[in-house]
Amino acid sequence: MTAETMEGRRPARARVLETATRLFYAEGVHSVGIDRIIAEAGVAKATFYHHFPSKDDLVRAYVTEQSSWQRAAAATMPAASSRETLETVFTFMCDFGAGPGYRGCPFIYTAAEYPDPAHPVRQAIAEHRRWTRDLYRDLLAADGHPDAERTADILLLLRDGLSVSFDLDDPTAVRAAALEALARLLGQTGAASS
Repeated sequence: MTAETMEGRRPARARVLETATRLFYAEGVHSVGIDRIIAEAGVAKATFYHHFPSKDDLVRAYVTEQSSWQRAAAATMPAASSRETLETVFTFMCDFGAGPGYRGCPFIYTAAEYPDPAHPVRQAIAEHRRWTRDLYRDLLAADGHPDAERTADILLLLRDGLSVSFDLDDPTAVRAAALEALARLLGQTGAASS
């Protein structure tokens, strides 16, 4: 029995991506080699290269999958209004960031390993950031916010700060500051701090 069949019935591409996601998030993209991913995913080298011609192709797929996961999560967040959706999004980020195993934002940390903004991996990260900013802008506009464009930029900065702060600082203090900042931006000081 080969390593691929012993691993089970999950498609090889999915196993490679799941393994890469786990390792990239825990250890960083450049510190994890392809041979290790192949071994831990239980696939043949030829199978790996059939799905991912290069490591950069795998990293781009990792970033794209992380973006898809976040988009799906945002789409399923229950809320009665656009304002409540924004509050739910930021509360979710606070809960996730304070959770066990949180190591920071996969987009920020991967971008740090790919400094060229024209690189395909950075382009995938930029696309995710555009989507995030546009989500904030659209929710703010739907709520009647007087400056949805500029406030969306500020919310993206708040999101970036959260992503780093939860990895470095006291999660309770970060959560309180983040929800207070959100409440101030939405014009309702104190309402989102519960």
